[in-house]
Amino acid sequence: MDKQKLNKEILDILEKHKVGTLATVVKNKPHSRYMTFFNDELMLYTPTNKNTHKAEEIEENPNVHVLLGYEGEGFGDSYIEFEGKASIDESAELKERLWNENLKNWFEGPNDPEYVVLAIKPNKIRLMNSEYDSPQTLEL
Repeated sequence: MDKQKLNKEILDILEKHKVGTLATVVKNKPHSRYMTFFNDELMLYTPTNKNTHKAEEIEENPNVHVLLGYEGEGFGDSYIEFEGKASIDESAELKERLWNENLKNWFEGPNDPEYVVLAIKPNKIRLMNSEYDSPQTLEL
């Protein structure tokens, strides 16, 4: 599959699937949890509290792994394996852009000092179980 088509397939999954797993590294071992993701092209963003374990883990080791796209139908569900580096973004612009009513369960509003965004820049994205030869890897 050519790079442009692969990029489109990956973006389709990112647009349709917002809940996935985020794995961080704790003492050289993976630690996974479900998160809600937003994307801007191939950049991923996920809101969190700055006092969480994941924020601490990312400060110690920014390497993360994200799984998005599996629908539970079994073999043949397309999904992506997303490897990247995460950073903590506290910019008012990004926090405002990602703010939605669901976040009121955890934060007072987009200006809440505890509210931060994990920004994840991809190194490599693998498209799995697509109708094309699987896996397909997009190196960045």
